Amino acid sequence: MTPISRRSAVLGVAALSVSLALTGCTKAATGATPSGSGSGGAAAKLSVVFIPKNLGNPYFDTSDAGGKKAVESLGGTYSEVGPQQASPDGQVQYINTAAQQHVSALVVSANDPKAIGDALNQARKGGTKVVTFDSDTDPQYRDLFINQASPEGLAKVEVDGITKQIGDSGEIAILSASANATNQNAWIDLMKKDLAANHPNVKLVDVVYGNDDDQTSFDKTAALLQTHPNLKGIISPTTVGIAAAGRYLSTSDKKGKVALTGLGTPNQMREYVKNGTVKEFYLWNPADLGALAAYAADALVKGTITGKEGDTFTAGSLGSFKVGANQTVLLGDPFAFNAGNIDQFKF
Repeated sequence: MTPISRRSAVLGVAALSVSLALTGCTKAATGATPSGSGSGGAAAKLSVVFIPKNLGNPYFDTSDAGGKKAVESLGGTYSEVGPQQASPDGQVQYINTAAQQHVSALVVSANDPKAIGDALNQARKGGTKVVTFDSDTDPQYRDLFINQASPEGLAKVEVDGITKQIGDSGEIAILSASANATNQNAWIDLMKKDLAANHPNVKLVDVVYGNDDDQTSFDKTAALLQTHPNLKGIISPTTVGIAAAGRYLSTSDKKGKVALTGLGTPNQMREYVKNGTVKEFYLWNPADLGALAAYAADALVKGTITGKEGDTFTAGSLGSFKVGANQTVLLGDPFAFNAGNIDQFKF
């Protein structure tokens, strides 16, 4: 199954503006249209606020651009706001502002599973629907979670990729995002279990955190190689981290000697695939993920679904989706990018 081709393939997000990260701050005060029942008469216009982990992150530029396109196709108002640095405290202030504006829905990639919970529930009490995507909160704090792929599938494809590249033997490390990132920690726990059960000759010697910051991730990569001179591979399950690690390795004497894989976007990783630094990496289509989150938010706002298991809704050209256990909707399976196919994708 190839979810990207199956669900609308590439949405042309290379043409969608990276300037969302710059314009989001100005939209914070004016982009959201109040949508509470107090507006009276006909239902108010759909208004959806996307709050990524941090602004200026190419992954969220892409996913939120997909959300913007979907919201506007539904006749709604879209805005993107968020902190410059990935932190739960930074997200809370934007959640509170959106709640005060009585927006129809919030779409949030959580920097912490609990720390933003009270703010989200306060927004929900005011009538705002809450959809998490990419990184979840505890279920009690949201109406739906849009999952990019199953944690098991993502962990397995990354472990299989790195172990194959290093001959299923030797030392590896993980370069993650923030230490509290819900999705990252779930994947890492599953990777550890897979390694222990199926790859006895592969040793995970370190897990480090680049906080989804390019320079920090670059520096952490350098430190890993200095601390572990026998390192044979790095898994980076974060688009910022894998690109920073690729940039470091591509100009170091470890190029071609230390394998690198994880989750990245084709536009970020194209150079490193073509120059031999990276053989293969993985992802879903982030624009599809953002679009699916937007359609789910719209269905919640309209009352087409409530978030209970078994609910179904249509997400434009992506097709029909069903709500699973724990109010979760699954986009699809991860996709492998390599030298043979990377030029087919422009996001």
